[in-house]
Amino acid sequence: MLEIVPVEEAVGKILSHDITRIVPGELKERAYKKGHMITDEDVPKLKQLGKDHIYILNLAEGLVHENLAAERIARAICGPFLGYGEPNQGKIELTSELNGLLKINIPLLQKLNEIPDVTIATRLTNQPVGVGSTVAGTRIIPLFTQEENLLRLESLCSKHPPLISIKPFQPWRIGLITTGTEVFYGRIPDGFGPIVKSKFEAMGSEVYRQDIVPDEIQVIAAAINEQVSEGAQMVVLTGGMSVDPDDLTPAAIRATGARVITYGAPTYPGAMFMMAELDGTPIIGLPGCTMYHKATIFELVVTRLLAGETVTRSDIVALGHGGICAGCQVCHYPNCGFGKG
Repeated sequence: MLEIVPVEEAVGKILSHDITRIVPGELKERAYKKGHMITDEDVPKLKQLGKDHIYILNLAEGLVHENLAAERIARAICGPFLGYGEPNQGKIELTSELNGLLKINIPLLQKLNEIPDVTIATRLTNQPVGVGSTVAGTRIIPLFTQEENLLRLESLCSKHPPLISIKPFQPWRIGLITTGTEVFYGRIPDGFGPIVKSKFEAMGSEVYRQDIVPDEIQVIAAAINEQVSEGAQMVVLTGGMSVDPDDLTPAAIRATGARVITYGAPTYPGAMFMMAELDGTPIIGLPGCTMYHKATIFELVVTRLLAGETVTRSDIVALGHGGICAGCQVCHYPNCGFGKG
């Protein structure tokens, strides 16, 4: 099955696997690709790479080479809005074709990785990804595998929702209400509004209107009702979310008759978060941490809403596992475990 040929005798033969070049501390790259026909000029170069012998693979029936296996796995696990390239050293990477929310079928991932020889690694589910972002990789461990392993994987994938998919962010029409008597009367500038607008714009949505109102329950409630009645697809309120006597935003949201889904979330930063629904419109109360932390409850919940998902109280409760930010000196979100337990 596996023929070992001295490199000097390998001229004219076809490589059955990639050959890697490594420069310690600098790079690791593919020097020769599977399928390359060895020439006289290749012999000294291969010897420099430490290849005194070349492996020629003559596969028996029922065995599949690592590159073909990787291609078959990638095709089986690839869901909407994902792409993949050619195998490189037996591995294929899957990349996002648009800006959206990454979804991983975790139970299926467990089942597939239990199949002999198969390895699939993904990024954490429910995180925003951009065009061209690498979201997963796959390969088999040996140089070849039994075809029955791939048939088992393909069968499992055909019976379940896609292992990996991207849910595109939809362009939402966002109404913003900034509460705070000090902002309303111009005692301090509005520092919250521009940050919230930029977060939504980065995901393709528009804050079409911003109302600045004082800390008065009826005034805040009226502003919410007006934005909902004129067609806002989501109403976001900033300020007044703590338990201080002057912070009345939660009471104002309740005063509209909205159905409260949660007041409070097991995430730090972001605990003083409120989500409600009024006539089918999400009403979001953002805590002050959204103004000065890169990653908060906003990134964990609002991104899912923008991707068209329904977020329940149980979903928010589940954020507790992984819900504390590690406070890294340089924030690497979303490439971390915050809120993704």
